Amino acid sequence: MPSNTTSSMFFWVYVLESLKDKDCYVGYTANLKKRIEEHNKGLSFSTKFRLPFKLIYFEGCLNQEDAKRREHYLKTTQGRRFLGLRLLEYRRHKKAALGSGS
Repeated sequence: MPSNTTSSMFFWVYVLESLKDKDCYVGYTANLKKRIEEHNKGLSFSTKFRLPFKLIYFEGCLNQEDAKRREHYLKTTQGRRFLGLRLLEYRRHKKAALGSGS
């Protein structure tokens, strides 16, 4: 691939929440929309039994290796803590919505 094409491309690190079991899945991709569609169509072995999914967080990286490293970090205990703090308001609003009978 020509370097000028690669330099303008983003690699996305993303977090999906399973609406079935409320657990999260962390991954990375060059095409975020397509990858989420693949997850929700059951095309990913690691997530197909936990459908459907909702995108709750994403970050863009300019380099694939940076995205891989970030994905790996977010899967660690420290990375999960980071996501817990980063998504604090999301979790609060979700909990409040559940508590109101919705």
